[in-house]
Amino acid sequence: MPRLTGRIFLKLIAAVLAVLITSLVAVDFMASRIAEDTYVDTLTVELTQKCRILALEESDLIARPSRLADFARAAGGRISIIRRDGLVISDTEQHPARMGSHADRPEVIRALSGQVGSDKRLSASVGINYLYVAVPSPSGALRLAVPLQEVQRQVNIIRRHLLTATAIAFLPSILLTAFFARWVSRKLGQIIDFAAQLAQGNFQARLSNTGSDELGVLGNKLNETGEKLEAMFEQLEREHAELEKLERVRKDFIINVSHELRTPLASIQGYTETLIDGAIDDPLHNLKFLNIIRANAERLGRLISDLLTLSRIELGITRFQFGSYLIENLLYDCQQSLVPIARKKQIDIVIDPVPNESDGARAEAFCDSEAIHQALSNLLDNAIKYTPPGGHIHLETRLFPHPDHKIEFVEIAVRDTGAGIPAEELSRLFERFYRVDKARSRELGGTGLGLAIVKHLAKAHGGDVGVSSELGQGARFWFTLPTRDIGLKETQSIQSELTASASR
Repeated sequence: MPRLTGRIFLKLIAAVLAVLITSLVAVDFMASRIAEDTYVDTLTVELTQKCRILALEESDLIARPSRLADFARAAGGRISIIRRDGLVISDTEQHPARMGSHADRPEVIRALSGQVGSDKRLSASVGINYLYVAVPSPSGALRLAVPLQEVQRQVNIIRRHLLTATAIAFLPSILLTAFFARWVSRKLGQIIDFAAQLAQGNFQARLSNTGSDELGVLGNKLNETGEKLEAMFEQLEREHAELEKLERVRKDFIINVSHELRTPLASIQGYTETLIDGAIDDPLHNLKFLNIIRANAERLGRLISDLLTLSRIELGITRFQFGSYLIENLLYDCQQSLVPIARKKQIDIVIDPVPNESDGARAEAFCDSEAIHQALSNLLDNAIKYTPPGGHIHLETRLFPHPDHKIEFVEIAVRDTGAGIPAEELSRLFERFYRVDKARSRELGGTGLGLAIVKHLAKAHGGDVGVSSELGQGARFWFTLPTRDIGLKETQSIQSELTASASR
């Protein structure tokens, strides 16, 4: 991080210094041109005035060349007197006879036409750059030439002063630039470091003290990006965990179904082959074998039926027809359908009194009566299987206020006087294919899906399930239902709840 900040700082300083140096060069170039032009214009005006003064004494200057030379030295230049035909009459640095015609010189042309003329060029006679200024005179034109070397010297003095002043003026700018570059490099370094952490998968990282400037806005946007990436990553992790959970459920389901189907199918196949091999003609065993085959076929039928029921509920394709039903009627209908089976084992099914609602009305449940009949039948069937002869089964109910729906719910419980269930087994009883005593459960014809169906039907009604038991004290299974409409759809999709609970 410090090295990165240092590199950014040096790059910013280098960029700003490059801009300042470029500006300084531009200022020098522009100022030099302006200073030179200004100095030349001022010098031209001065030379013009001197030329006009000298033109008044032209005849005396021609007659006295020494006096002309004195004036030239005083002016710091070279004086020439030119006739109207362009020939030089007198010159302070060259003999007129060796000088050609000056009729084509720009400044002379303008002077001979009655105007002030000026020009800058290299002298053909002495090989020095001059500033020439010529004015009309009695003979034709009087010209004063000053070497441009002096002009350049004065311009250089002006340039030095200007560059010194500009450099001093740039010092505060450099200090401010260094401070700004330090601040920007630190902010950019933090942003780059934060982006690197995001790239490495650290979506919990955040930028602090982002501010309200442009870099602060960028930092805020990056923080928002980090929050969204974190949320997306967490969502992907949850979905991945859910997929793994579903995959485990699927594998367990396939293994359990295969195991459950294998036993009756093997029995059917074995006894069928025995009958084919000749046992069908054995009057002592053929009916016994056929009854075993029928019992296993019925077991397969029950297993397939329960699997289809469970699958339809989990996939949300079971269509429930909700309505209000008297709780005592639901209990009575289910009791009557299982009384014959219970009597064979000398077991009594007793319906305990159903409490009335708070307003004194007979208690109702808002449910699908067929689904509740199936759930209650599964619980009663289990209770009958595991209750010894002479035992009792009680159908109990109670009303209680639901904390979320703000209405009363009813708890319907099936309590038996069987052997009870170990405490460590209670948490898994509502899982698919889970049995406390597997051998006895198969002997009694259980599929291992009855309690799972009860749980899923209760969930589809907005309720819940539970169990309590102690060894030697029987067991109490219960589920809850709303007494009023809580806005359930007739076709429920509760896949997430069901698969989550099944995988625990």
